Amino acid sequence: MQQIHTNKKQSRFKKERASAPGAGYEKNASVTVEASFGIPLFLFAVLCLIWMIEIHSIRISILNAAQSAAKRAAEETAIVPVLNISALKADIINGIGIERVERSILDGGSEGIQCKDSWFSSDTGEMYIKIKYKISLPLPVFGNPSAEFTEDFRINGWRGYEDRGLGNGDADIVYITENGLVYHEDPQCTYLQLSINFVPYAGLSELRNSGGAIYHRCEKCVYGPAMVGVYITETGGKYHNSLRCSGLKRTVRAVKKSEVIGKGGCYRCTK
Repeated sequence: MQQIHTNKKQSRFKKERASAPGAGYEKNASVTVEASFGIPLFLFAVLCLIWMIEIHSIRISILNAAQSAAKRAAEETAIVPVLNISALKADIINGIGIERVERSILDGGSEGIQCKDSWFSSDTGEMYIKIKYKISLPLPVFGNPSAEFTEDFRINGWRGYEDRGLGNGDADIVYITENGLVYHEDPQCTYLQLSINFVPYAGLSELRNSGGAIYHRCEKCVYGPAMVGVYITETGGKYHNSLRCSGLKRTVRAVKKSEVIGKGGCYRCTK
């Protein structure tokens, strides 16, 4: 009987404690304190995950753009054995997208991408590409933490396009230009290849083309001041900032010899 009486007292004490003033407030206060710590930590974890995905996306974008730019630079070094660092950087930025670069977490935006340690070996024909950049997280509470990254790789020099049956082995195939008066049997004929030279801009005013004329700015690829070095041809009248300018291209078409009407053969490459 004594045990039963004690249990009844304990039960009555618990009910009185639960119904006491302020008991519900203490319970709600404990939940509020837990939420005040848990929700910010959860949001911070989600934010960190987003930044990790963004950092990985930027690294992949820069690497892919650098590889594409290096392939184009390799074609240029086949003509002029000099790696144009400015053009390489511009191609990387264009490959990523200027808006994407400027709105990203890259420290300095497009100016933060550095390619100055890249170089080309004329002895081995290999190009060494090294891209440096810094990523800064916009977290003022933690002092805007940042990290430096480097993407580097090596690429072989350009050795020309693959011959897919349109070379010298097919005697029925000849090569013509848009305004040329003759056809060519050799796609590497000197008349089909523009003689492009890379010269310092400082001494350009003293140079003349084969007709004795001076070189003027190309409206297609020279915006503002010219680069330290520019591209010219012996027969052209313009200087260029980019080897991919249409002013430095000559359209060559491979056609059947039977389709050539009114054109004679080139004396240099036609048998």
